[in-house]
Amino acid sequence: MKFLIHTYGCQMNVRDSEAVEALLVAAGHEKAASEADAELVIVNSCTVRQKAEEKAIGKTGNLCAEGKLTGLMGCAVKRLGEEVFRKLPKLDFAVGPRAIGLIPKIISDGVFPRLELADDAMSQALASHMSGGVQAFVTILVGCDNRCSYCIVPDVRGHEYSRPAREIIAEVRALVENGVKEVCLLGQSVLRYGVRNAAWDDSDAPSPGGYKEAFPRLLEALSAISGLERIRFTSAHPKGCTDELIRAYKEFPKVCRHLHLPVQSGSDRILADMGRHYTRAEYLAAVAKLRELDPGFALTTDVIVGYPGETEADFEETRTLMEEAGFDNSFIFKYSPRPGTRSAAKPDDVPKAEKERRDQVLLADQEARGLRRNAVCVGTVREVMVEGPSKRNKARFSGRDGGNRIVVWDVSPGEQAPRAGEVLQLRIIDAHAQILIGERI
Repeated sequence: MKFLIHTYGCQMNVRDSEAVEALLVAAGHEKAASEADAELVIVNSCTVRQKAEEKAIGKTGNLCAEGKLTGLMGCAVKRLGEEVFRKLPKLDFAVGPRAIGLIPKIISDGVFPRLELADDAMSQALASHMSGGVQAFVTILVGCDNRCSYCIVPDVRGHEYSRPAREIIAEVRALVENGVKEVCLLGQSVLRYGVRNAAWDDSDAPSPGGYKEAFPRLLEALSAISGLERIRFTSAHPKGCTDELIRAYKEFPKVCRHLHLPVQSGSDRILADMGRHYTRAEYLAAVAKLRELDPGFALTTDVIVGYPGETEADFEETRTLMEEAGFDNSFIFKYSPRPGTRSAAKPDDVPKAEKERRDQVLLADQEARGLRRNAVCVGTVREVMVEGPSKRNKARFSGRDGGNRIVVWDVSPGEQAPRAGEVLQLRIIDAHAQILIGERI
């Protein structure tokens, strides 16, 4: 059967979709070239924001109306449960984020409609990958126990669980043997790896460098894999920026000096209400540790505007924190209440127009800040891993440096096109807020 998967949401969803693709191919199915060519279409849904859920449900409804075999997977399924079939009466099956490993069996059984929310064989799905790429996402932690007031993730992805280190190391070794050069380790709060359950056990070899914390110890083990060139990870929490993590950045050149460190707000009052478990000063102290390690350390973040009760003064504190932190890029979200969260019980009292204004102010701030941060790179030589032709201009190639900055460059007529995964030395000749322009040395 020919299938296609549409993905909405975060990197965790991208990774889950890839795992399902690999499982379906292993079961004898074929990935379709287009939706028109597909006999089965699966939508991987997000529910972190209402708009994201509505997009996924709307797309699924359109597919159901076309009469295709249609499935819905992901976080919206867990939130809605049986209600999903009332919203989508022609839907064939629905699978929660921890039940994705059951999809091939659901297809082979052919009994519809069907809802699955739990899967005891989750490890098989987590370790399944499509071949052929030079970059790969690797899930090391699923679920979340942070319970931020606005966030529905703990309800839909479940309790935090760290995969055994030996499973992850074996998975990365296999990926490298199949041509992968860079891995990105995924977790809702990735620096909590090994906190809730033991990721290492007594039978594992001790850390050569004497690392005690589970996550830096994992970075040490992965750095020792021959052929692996880069290690990234996302998403982080300032409490995880420990001295051992800083030491791992220093000692393991394969660990890229870039961190996505969501802040959400610069106001201590709002941070406390959100349940973020750090203050403005503690967040900036974590930033200072990273920038002391390397002034060029790249930091990106998430921010929510219009949280219930956010005043203009609270908003200005967010603006000043963002300027002090000097983020290389920021992802700004307008608050929307999610059912069952603590903040949903509060009045959504910041007007829509004011949320939009604050959003635009922060985006403009970041545009100027990003340009300043990138301008410093002009004249420097960066190690750039080739990703392929630029999406906007096929005459150019695109890649990323160790700080996750996008670099594009021209390939001269007659020059051999670089290969994906190849690491090039590029001199930066121009800078924009979101990209750098380079040239081959």
